Amino acid sequence: MAFARLSLIVSVALAVSQVVNAGLVKRVTCSTGHVTANAACCALFPIVDTLQSGLFDGAQCGEEAHSALRIAFHDAIGFSLKGEGGGADGSILAFNLTETAFRAVDDIVASQFPFFVQSGLSAGDFVHLAAAVGTANCPGAPRLKFFLGRPAPKAPAPDKTVPEPTDSVTSILARFADAGFSPREVVGLLASHTIAAADVIDASIPGTPFDSTPHHFDGNFFLEVLLKGRLFPGAGPQTGEVLSPIAGEMRLQSDFAISQDSRTACFWQDMINDQSRLMTEFSNAMAKLQVLGQNTKTLIDCSDVVPVPATMDGTVRIPASFTSKDIQVACPAQAFPKLATRTGPAPTVPPV
Repeated sequence: MAFARLSLIVSVALAVSQVVNAGLVKRVTCSTGHVTANAACCALFPIVDTLQSGLFDGAQCGEEAHSALRIAFHDAIGFSLKGEGGGADGSILAFNLTETAFRAVDDIVASQFPFFVQSGLSAGDFVHLAAAVGTANCPGAPRLKFFLGRPAPKAPAPDKTVPEPTDSVTSILARFADAGFSPREVVGLLASHTIAAADVIDASIPGTPFDSTPHHFDGNFFLEVLLKGRLFPGAGPQTGEVLSPIAGEMRLQSDFAISQDSRTACFWQDMINDQSRLMTEFSNAMAKLQVLGQNTKTLIDCSDVVPVPATMDGTVRIPASFTSKDIQVACPAQAFPKLATRTGPAPTVPPV
């Protein structure tokens, strides 16, 4: 009798659980055959396909994918907790004649604008959908969130809201704090540099990557910034540029300064050989960045339209020809991760 009563209780509990879970995982099948959590997201799947085949050259982690992430940052960081700027509103596209006059993103805007017009999305939704989709093309990247429903931007973002590579760490952290970001979140956002390259910092060497694996989202960037610099023939520091220890690679003055500063050095070191942490820190910081200035209560979670990135173990090794003695450790509070060294000749990184 007791066993029968227990079985009845378990059966009722399972039934209730199934009903509750069914409500939580409600799915909609779109006319395209895609499945999503909200019918409003169905219209995004053809746009994602167009971005992948057109803007991103067949879903490549190439220059346009890198650029999409960069322009999303430039767009969103034009925001202050004091009430200035629209944040992640797409003003960089909608008011491109104004904003590209003081930001080196005019080529990116020119590439994206035809796709933006074709999409029918608001400027903010387009910019941040493109960033999420482009980043998903890079192995090792987290699957970024995407929320639909940003209204049209009202005005250009204020000038001088994007930190410069020549700025001091104090100035950079203050600018980010004004937008609501902690030093830890700043380092998390800088993980974007693992798939980034510079075109205008030194115009004589466009497409210069910031690490040796610019087509993979991994911790090599955080290690290679710490390596002691070496002078290569023809190299020379420009505005915001520090001589990289690896041929063909650029290291930003601001990145190196942040890697050495007591307020950020340990966060920086944490990112070197922990792929899971790298992905989580970047994903969390980006989720915050991509809705700056927006009323999240009116946005629809369409994150399931974003492609799932390819996975990788993200193991970081010291580049060939370098040793642990070349690493400029700046976090005395914890042990530096033990890293193996790659074999072979000294690396040379080609432009992207």
